[in-house]
Amino acid sequence: MVGATQHQVASQVGVRFQQLQKYESGQNRIGASRLWQIANVLDVPVAHFFEGLSGRSADTDWSQQLLGAEEEARALVRAYYGIPEPQRRQLLNLARTMSEGAHGLHGSASASAA
Repeated sequence: MVGATQHQVASQVGVRFQQLQKYESGQNRIGASRLWQIANVLDVPVAHFFEGLSGRSADTDWSQQLLGAEEEARALVRAYYGIPEPQRRQLLNLARTMSEGAHGLHGSASASAA
């Protein structure tokens, strides 16, 4: 769609291309933050991935809530890049640890592969 390979998109998102293929095929679930990252890399709104589902149009309340979450995520990213780099790395490590804990990935092969 944007002329990028799966390898390029995966690299920009921070996953291996095999993981991106699993997301695309529906073999693995994708978290909201990862979906947001992919949407940004592809330069499309997150709602793009939900078009045509359940006959809902882009102007439904559900779509508006999704767009609100997208704006919240963008605000978070803007704030993140306002933090000095050493603290930003610490915050990123903390977020990864919290995410892995929330998804029960500690000690699993998926956590080390990501």
